[in-house]
Amino acid sequence: MKARPVKKLDPTRPLGENAARIVKVRLDEMMSFAPRALDGKTKAQHDMRIAAKRLRYVLEVTGFCFGRPADTARRRARDLQDILGEIHDCDVMLPRIEAHLATLRRRDAESVHQRAGGASDLDPGLSARAPHRTSYRGLEMLAVHVEARRRLLFDRFRDYWAEQDRLGTWERLDNAVERTLEAAKERKAAAERAEQVFNGADRNAGVIAQNRAERQVLDVVHMRRDLGNDPAASADQEPISDIGFGWMEHHRHAGTAVDAGAGQFDFAANRRLS
Repeated sequence: MKARPVKKLDPTRPLGENAARIVKVRLDEMMSFAPRALDGKTKAQHDMRIAAKRLRYVLEVTGFCFGRPADTARRRARDLQDILGEIHDCDVMLPRIEAHLATLRRRDAESVHQRAGGASDLDPGLSARAPHRTSYRGLEMLAVHVEARRRLLFDRFRDYWAEQDRLGTWERLDNAVERTLEAAKERKAAAERAEQVFNGADRNAGVIAQNRAERQVLDVVHMRRDLGNDPAASADQEPISDIGFGWMEHHRHAGTAVDAGAGQFDFAANRRLS
């Protein structure tokens, strides 16, 4: 039986999240065979045994992610695998016994026919001395034993499944898996919200820095204008070299006169202070 594919596995995500996705698929796969297996369908019982084995193996590796429900389910899956395995052994053995019996009957018929020669009818005594006459009873009894044992094992399987259903073994495992997936979903959503807030804060900080720098440029422009209108004040101030009003206006409107991430500016040298 080909295993069902597990979707949305992501190696960048936590182990528990990926393990939950695998366990979820393996558990659902095993449960899907239960109705037909309980109805006595041989192939469904065989497929359910394989599904239980796969569930058991993944729980042996990742069960610690889901706590006690996973540990209980792992042991119950192992027991279920054993019961269904014994049923499968009977299903394999019985046809072999019957096939061997058919082979012995065919060989004995050929032998008795040859001993009869050209007789018009068969002497019963020849059949009583068939080469494999002592083998039939043992093989027939073995076939009876295997068939009866299979019926008992099927009763045991049915009772065991009903008991686990009553105890909620598989439901508790499924709930533990769902909680893990829900927690992972919430963490992912929280991380996305935090990233949006962080990106928004970065944009706001850039706008604030740009506005602050533009105000500094305007302060310099206004100071130059005031100094130009007051000769007495101009004489007391150190000259501000090579900053023209037209240059300031052009770069203020172009948005390239300042660096949005800068804290201080040396406007006289036209560079940012580190």
